[in-house]
Amino acid sequence: MRPFEYTRALDAATAVAIVSERPGAAFLGAGTNLVDHMKLGVANPNLLVDVRGLPYDRIVSLPDGGIRVGAAVSNTDLAVAPVVRSRYPMLSRALLAGASAQLRNVATTAGNVMQRTRCVYFQDVSTPCNKREPGAGCSAVDGFNRDLAILGASEHCVATHPSDMAVALAALDAAVVVLGVDGERSVPVADFHRLPGDEPHRDTVLAHGELITAIDLPDVPMAARSTYRKVRDRASYAFALVSVAAALEITDGTVSDVRIALGGVAHKPWRAARAEQTLRGAPATEDSFRRAADAELSAARPLTGNGFKVPLARNTIVAALRDLAREDSA
Repeated sequence: MRPFEYTRALDAATAVAIVSERPGAAFLGAGTNLVDHMKLGVANPNLLVDVRGLPYDRIVSLPDGGIRVGAAVSNTDLAVAPVVRSRYPMLSRALLAGASAQLRNVATTAGNVMQRTRCVYFQDVSTPCNKREPGAGCSAVDGFNRDLAILGASEHCVATHPSDMAVALAALDAAVVVLGVDGERSVPVADFHRLPGDEPHRDTVLAHGELITAIDLPDVPMAARSTYRKVRDRASYAFALVSVAAALEITDGTVSDVRIALGGVAHKPWRAARAEQTLRGAPATEDSFRRAADAELSAARPLTGNGFKVPLARNTIVAALRDLAREDSA
């Protein structure tokens, strides 16, 4: 690792000011992703500003009926919180599927959504990677791309976002609360992460020095009947090949509302808007679920090594919705 300076933030405004003024500075939370990248040479900050001591480790109720999850709330505490398990089970299940207990105990809410891709070329500094070094080229396009994107990719990057939690947040219409030098702003999770385009090195819409302070979850009554289904190579905490966060509301046998987001298929958590539109007002049947999945995946552009993800995603969407429909009729 290269030498770097370290300081502990006393308050959020000071932390933001320090990082904003220094291009090579970075915030340090639990460091479960950042420290790995520093060891690999992928990230080389010259100053780490430790924000773990800031007062963002609580889950509180909001006036509109939603909840605010502090940026420093651990993944374990969020997954087991009674309000999350009862009102947002897809989020609890996504967190429990995402990592080992040891990692969940230290990983934070903010750090989870800020994870960077696990593309092997991004983490191997001996290979060209546009995300790591803009303009270098994308080794994955014609290389080992089995785990990579089938939706929303570009010729400059075909990486996928690794977070399970962020997929559930996208389905729930959550928002990221951010503090910068110009004050606080709220960014919908759907707009927070970026597709690669011709700037794949920009994972999010954050400006340098902006600090996540919380995630806001709106009151979504239908989310009480929701699920998270993850397909991976092994059951022991592997990253998703495909995952589905889904909530389903059925009235008199018809889909009255639905939320679907996909993981493991794009550079960001993928909100399945086409599938949702196809399903609303349709019979709550497996045929309808399959048509909705096909509508969403019609835009898929698989690579040489990951064409299997298209039928896998289709079957996973159908299975998640079928399970929810069965719960509704039970």
